[in-house]
Amino acid sequence: MTERIGIYPGTFDPITLGHADIIRRGSKLVDKLIIGVTTNPSKNPMFSTEERLSMVEREVGALGLDNVEVVGFNALLVKFAQKQGANVLIRGLRAVADFEYEYQMAGMNQQLDDEIETVFLMADVSLQPIASKLVKEIALFGGDITPFVSQSVCEDVIERVKAKGQLGDY
Repeated sequence: MTERIGIYPGTFDPITLGHADIIRRGSKLVDKLIIGVTTNPSKNPMFSTEERLSMVEREVGALGLDNVEVVGFNALLVKFAQKQGANVLIRGLRAVADFEYEYQMAGMNQQLDDEIETVFLMADVSLQPIASKLVKEIALFGGDITPFVSQSVCEDVIERVKAKGQLGDY
C-alpha cells in the first residue's frame, strides 16, 4: 500500500490552538504529515519565515507526534506537495467563509493534479473563532491572547509587539 503523506499548509503567523488541533487530528489520517510553513504575498507577517518555522517546530514538538515534520516552502502548493510525495492536502475550516475560499482552492488544485486529494477538517467548536489575524490584533491592543495560543506563543507575540513599540499597557 502506498504511504499516505499529507500536507497541512499555512502561514502560521502565529500558530494557534486551532492550528494545533488540526495538526493533531490530521496526523491520525496519514502516515506522515508535513506542516508546510509558507509565505503569502497578500499578508504582512508579524514573524519572519524562520521564526514561524521555529515556532511551529516547537509547538509540534510539544504535541509529541512522531509522524509530523515541519518544512518551509515558497512555491505553488501543488508543486510543493508533488516534491514531498504527498497525496493529501489537509485544510482546516472554521466558518462558511473559509469553506467558500477552500472549495475554490481545492478545485484549482485538483485541476493542477488530480492525484492529490483535499481533506477538510472542521475546527473544534471551541476553537472555531480563532484566527491568527485576530490574535495579532488582540495583542496589538493589549488584550489577553492566552485562550487562543500556547503560553510560549503568547510570550513570542507579546515580546514582538513590545519590541515594535506597538503595545499599550500589559
